[in-house]
Amino acid sequence: MFQTQKRVLVVDDELNQRTAVAAMIDRWGFQTLTAADGMEALERLREFTPDAIVTDLMMPRMDGMQLLVKLKEEEGGNAPAVIVLTGYGSLDTAVTTVHEYGAFWFVEKPIRPRAFRALLDRAVAHRRLGRYNECLERQLTNQGVFSKLCGKTKQMQEVFFLIRQAAPTRANILITGDSGTGKELVARAIHDASPRQAGPFVAVNCAALPETLIESELFGHEKGAFTGALNRRAGCFELAHEGTLFLDEIGDMPLALQSKLLRVLETRHFRRLGGAQEIEVDVRLVAATNRVLADSVRDGSFREDLYFRLSVLEVPLPPLRERLDDLPELCDSILRDLKTTYGSTMPYIHPDVLDAFRRHPWPGNVRELRNVLERALVLSVGSEIVVSHLPQGFGTLPHLPPKRSLGPTPSVTLTAGTSLEDAELEMIHITMAFTNNNRARAAEILGIDPKTLYNKLKERSTSAGE
Repeated sequence: MFQTQKRVLVVDDELNQRTAVAAMIDRWGFQTLTAADGMEALERLREFTPDAIVTDLMMPRMDGMQLLVKLKEEEGGNAPAVIVLTGYGSLDTAVTTVHEYGAFWFVEKPIRPRAFRALLDRAVAHRRLGRYNECLERQLTNQGVFSKLCGKTKQMQEVFFLIRQAAPTRANILITGDSGTGKELVARAIHDASPRQAGPFVAVNCAALPETLIESELFGHEKGAFTGALNRRAGCFELAHEGTLFLDEIGDMPLALQSKLLRVLETRHFRRLGGAQEIEVDVRLVAATNRVLADSVRDGSFREDLYFRLSVLEVPLPPLRERLDDLPELCDSILRDLKTTYGSTMPYIHPDVLDAFRRHPWPGNVRELRNVLERALVLSVGSEIVVSHLPQGFGTLPHLPPKRSLGPTPSVTLTAGTSLEDAELEMIHITMAFTNNNRARAAEILGIDPKTLYNKLKERSTSAGE
């Protein structure tokens, strides 16, 4: 609950000035407290929670600008709205405090009471609305909702906590997790909860672009930079200026391009392909991968310095099989979204369907759940989704008759002392043989993404050839 009486802290080193301003604000029905400079103001905040701070700009010990910096460091997004009082000749500085230091607004001396009263009312309303929205967001988070993400389990609550901590900062974020766990949704949630929410959100899938095109996609190109470059084209870094750039499947980025990405992260400058001019950008980078990048660093396929740059804060996403208690909320959220797409009524899910969902291993994670629910929604004639609407054999491994050349179903025996790496390799080989080298079926049996299986086979063949 918020206090009913509006509170204002008045900060000014001149006794007569701060007393007069506080008395005027008192007459308007506000509760006021005064401080002689920024340092005393910070001490007052320990005992007094104001909706707004009215502060002079030029003061000894700690001036108004230094106070703004301290408030941002100590209070973050919870800081009160700050109105800066400025005398003649310091208007430019006051404007800077608004645009660069986050003041709510500035007022030139001498104060005009009517205009000042209106500005103070807006500042307090802005502060209280922000606190109300924060409380509402926290309430929704506790109920298992954050942006388009949902989940009440401990794993998802930890994800929500990391998003809330990361969003207000400029830190680079690395989102990790299996394919289909919702990494792009997390990236969008970070963007939407950040000060960059009004800016663009640009997403690039590094694995979906040919190596010859990804550099142009990221940095753009000048006319004539290569065959087919008929016009100048802006890259994703330019398009994401003052916003967020999301690089999905960052582990698939070619090694040669990783050094160029590192330079952009360090200098905030880049050049278009074929260009000579340095372009400055203000971009917050969020990357995602379904690989263990530390392993890629060890095998030399990913730069260690880039890895440390990207993983200032890591947000690991749990697979669906580890958060089965979130299934009711996930189903409800997905069906509401599908209802909007198909214009249908909200269907009821039969308890047997949820039981089948809890038994299923979900190798495709939340993406697979959405596909299953979309199929069921299309097939359901009435308002209820039942087991018959699920794919045939749902919840069990697909029937894979052994090939005659294989004889009986192959098995593997592991002896004590076998490393996990060798055991994994043996399982991959025997499953590939069982499926007659059908990667899609082998990946489904092993419970991993086909692309992950391909990468593991590629890594093994590379290491074997060394």
